Amino acid sequence: MTAIAIAVATPHSLSFSLRIPSSLSRSPSFRQTGYLRASARRLVSTRVYNSSVVTGEEASTSSFSQTQSSFNMADRTGSVKQQVASLVKSSLQATFPDLSDVEPQVAISAKFGDYQCNNAMGLWSRIRGSGTEFRNPNSVGQALANNLPPSEIIESTSVAGPGFVNINLSTNWISKRINDMLVDGIQTWAPILSVKRAVVDFSSPNIAKEMHVGHLRSTIIGDTLARMFEFSDVDVLRRNHVGDWGTQFGMLIEYLFEQFPNWEDVGNQAIGDLQEFYKASKKRFDDDASFKERAQQAVVKLQGGEAKYRAAWKKICEISRSEFDLVYERLNVHLEEKGESFYNPYIPDTIKELTDKGLVEESKGARVIFLEGFNIPLIVVKKDGGYNYASTDLTALKYRLQVEQAEWIIYVTDVGQQQHFEMFFSAARKAGWLPSAEEKKFPRVSHVGFGLVLGSDGKRFRTRSSEVVRLVELLDEAKNRSKAELIQRLENNGTISDWTDEELEQTAEAVGYGAVKYADLKNNRSTNYVFSFDQMLKNQGNTAVYLEYAHARICSIVRRSNKDIDTLKKTGTITLGHPDERVLALHLIQFAEVVEEACNNLLPNVLCEYLYNLSEIFNQFYTNCRVIDSPEETSRLLLCEATATVMRKCFELLGIKPVFKL
Repeated sequence: MTAIAIAVATPHSLSFSLRIPSSLSRSPSFRQTGYLRASARRLVSTRVYNSSVVTGEEASTSSFSQTQSSFNMADRTGSVKQQVASLVKSSLQATFPDLSDVEPQVAISAKFGDYQCNNAMGLWSRIRGSGTEFRNPNSVGQALANNLPPSEIIESTSVAGPGFVNINLSTNWISKRINDMLVDGIQTWAPILSVKRAVVDFSSPNIAKEMHVGHLRSTIIGDTLARMFEFSDVDVLRRNHVGDWGTQFGMLIEYLFEQFPNWEDVGNQAIGDLQEFYKASKKRFDDDASFKERAQQAVVKLQGGEAKYRAAWKKICEISRSEFDLVYERLNVHLEEKGESFYNPYIPDTIKELTDKGLVEESKGARVIFLEGFNIPLIVVKKDGGYNYASTDLTALKYRLQVEQAEWIIYVTDVGQQQHFEMFFSAARKAGWLPSAEEKKFPRVSHVGFGLVLGSDGKRFRTRSSEVVRLVELLDEAKNRSKAELIQRLENNGTISDWTDEELEQTAEAVGYGAVKYADLKNNRSTNYVFSFDQMLKNQGNTAVYLEYAHARICSIVRRSNKDIDTLKKTGTITLGHPDERVLALHLIQFAEVVEEACNNLLPNVLCEYLYNLSEIFNQFYTNCRVIDSPEETSRLLLCEATATVMRKCFELLGIKPVFKL
């Protein structure tokens, strides 16, 4: 098994107008624009696809609510790219039976087809000069095209330049794939991944410290990765590796005893504001040598298991967790806590195993592991005999591999911790727990590093008083700003009376929280980004607000048709007679491979780019293809519904609640 420790409303007409780049509006066929070609190149890179079968059953989402589907995951056919790659694989085997190690190289085509096989050049370099019958790369490409097995998927092929095989999909097959998804549910489009179980280690705040904006990226990036893997039928262990076992607890416990001798009777009121309590205890620790000594002794007593100290530790953790839960609830993020304290009892056995394998050495009073390629050793036992992050992380990794049987363990932290992860991964490989990085086999470990959240001044995002921004306060402000702008717009267009207070509240929350998440996730995670409420709450450009408007508008089109869309799904068919209809349909069926790419490369921004492009492509379709009261009304309504369905799944994977009117 593989593991990764990775306002609903009545019909309402919208006055909002979707906007697209001017280059798009001038193009007779959106598919031919450089914009789409460039997007295609960014969205999916050339790669080899594994077509292993995934089994199991999951719920299928046909609307905002979850509905149970009888669809069996084993019946999935994989993404379109996987299916094309499978056909290319057959051609490779037929054309070059002696080259069994060659894997298909399939990419979205930038010019001449829907997909492109790029194997010819590489094959020619291997067979050239060996007496082969092939004259050049182009002849290799011609052979590969001719040996593609008959399939309802492929309509035509052509060979360009040095053997690039351009593949055009059958328009009828594209239509059928979308029709089937509308009937069976979008879960049928879930990608097939090589991994079966994974651990996603994310968020991981420190107990007794309030969550702040610095925790935002880890929490929402980790949640999105977990959602995408779960959608792909991977068993995901969502792990919150909280810092709940360390020297700071001696300081906190001693301060609690000093300020509130009867702390057990006072209860939660003894600590009150956890952030202020931590600051006060830290100041006392830094300023008073005798207090510092008592705090250090308290750590020993805590780790020794004295009941009084353990009880105080549990109370502090309990209060802190309740604060974390408020944030997780607002973000709709679910985790299972297994903090540092969970692994602490297993550390001695881990150190013993590493020592028995001859990896641990004495150095300047500490016990360390020397690693090739690093100027400093990995300390696993400190001079005072205490354990540290490396001790805990090595033990947690061993537990996740051997007990939880995880195949892929993903750690979501800031890029500043990159060296720590590289070193402890290297130690794990040296211990034989992991294959070498060059082998690219499971089990696998990955550090998902991310950049900083910056303020408008280009420095780390803080309040005016130089304090870190509390995450609860940030989310409150996002919701309040969203609600104010929504009310203002509704009052201006005279439709405020159509909304209930509950709808206003739910919509403001969905849009506000979604804006914060999307503004983060749309960026490549390794880069810094500037946090700006003004930018993220704009209803134009690549923002969650714009995308929510686009989705709500599509829902409005379907509602205004007064047609029973569920009946149309079963009785209607999709025809793709107009070029913009086919462009939209092709983009829709590429959804699975985009999710696959985002999972394989651990990049949520790939999905964000796909979602934004989908809204732009739909707008081009809607501009040039009349829907309601057109001869093609049924087909085009089904395309609208398919677009909304895919958008909703994208929102769900990004942890954003869709709204149905705005």
